[in-house]
Amino acid sequence: MNDWQRKSPLDWETYVNKLVKVVAVEKHEYEGWVLTVDPVSATIVLATFPENETGSISFVMGHAVREVEVLQEGDSDTKQRLARILAPEESQAYSPEELEKRKNALKTWLETNHIPVGEQGELGRTLSVAGVLTIEPPYGPEQCSSANEIILSRVQGLLQGYLQQQQ
Repeated sequence: MNDWQRKSPLDWETYVNKLVKVVAVEKHEYEGWVLTVDPVSATIVLATFPENETGSISFVMGHAVREVEVLQEGDSDTKQRLARILAPEESQAYSPEELEKRKNALKTWLETNHIPVGEQGELGRTLSVAGVLTIEPPYGPEQCSSANEIILSRVQGLLQGYLQQQQ
């Protein structure tokens, strides 16, 4: 076990949102912004933003890490950019008014197609389909949840078709 692997998750957390240079076995060097460090394997997840390109993610396995040097602290813009890498695009694209509009349109479409639907939760943000499936904001196929895989698959397929009609 190397020095990097002996660190605690609290130690690793101090590297998050910072530009680092990682020296690994066989003198390989990696540079990037630390998104996170896996607490089990000590693997470092690095993000890079090459000019005029979308960001990329690379992993340096914990057992291969020899040295980690902080090159630059992340500012608030960098932190937001890193957070957007892992966040689903839809989650930040809609205002509360737009989410309400999407929910109501989907609910109306489901009712029109004779699919029993209701609202649940304190704010009524979650749609409940036939009492066996829920749809969370922003109301896409990925936000469907059900213990019944057949129903889940079918409703996700319907929802995908509905969203394609809306475009």
